[in-house]
Formats: sequence, C-alpha cells, structure tokens
Amino acid sequence: MDYDDSLDRALTETPEISDSADRFQVPDPAVRPEGNVTIYENFGETHDRLNRERDHLLKFFQSELGTSASIDDRGRARFTGDFKQSRVADALDEYVEAFVTCSECGSPDTRLVEERGATVLKCDACGALSSVPEL
Repeated sequence: MDYDDSLDRALTETPEISDSADRFQVPDPAVRPEGNVTIYENFGETHDRLNRERDHLLKFFQSELGTSASIDDRGRARFTGDFKQSRVADALDEYVEAFVTCSECGSPDTRLVEERGATVLKCDACGALSSVPEL
C-alpha cells in the first residue's frame, strides 16, 4: 500500500468531528427572586455541562457577585441578594472563558489540574496548559 492509498484510507476511517461551538452549549441560567435571595434553578445542569466541581463554580459566583451563596437540598444555588438573569449570565460567561475554554484552541475539552503547586487549565484537545485566576 503506497502513501496515497494509506492517506485515503485514514481520511475515510477518521470520524467527523463537529465544531466545538455546536456541541458545547452552556445552558442559560434560570434565576428567580425568592424573598431576599436569588435562586439559580439549573445550577446543577450548568456545572455538569461545564464538567467542573460545583463548589468551584459556586465560589466563583460568590466572588464575582460579591455575595454569599449556598447549595440547597435540590442542587440549586442560592445567592443572598437580588440579581438579574443578565448579571448571572455575564458572570457565567466570565467563568467559562477563564476556567473552561482553552485559550489556545478554544476547545471546551479541558480540566483543572495541579502543576508545580498551581492550578492550571489543561486542554485535552491540544495539550496546552494555561494559567487560571486564583479564587
């Protein structure tokens, strides 16, 4: 088998990879006021889709929104104070940019790992290591 035949065979047997933007959809935050707190209804779905620890995501929201927060028995986030859906969505976008998408290739196939005593973002698609902000 010559090179061209091998190349043709490899190209036909390689699975199609969809555009990462099509397969990675972050759910819009569903928030509603309840007394003096704001409930993030689909918080569990969000941290599952992002493939991040819920406590890490919650800590980011606490810092970004400047409030205290907790997880209730139904897996929803409860923020002290009144926050509009747009403010929570903006904070979520900042989290995705800083802690989920690869700064080199834009892939969402990343994970947070410890490297030499620091937490970094490791991309499973291109292998890049990127620094992340401290929480």
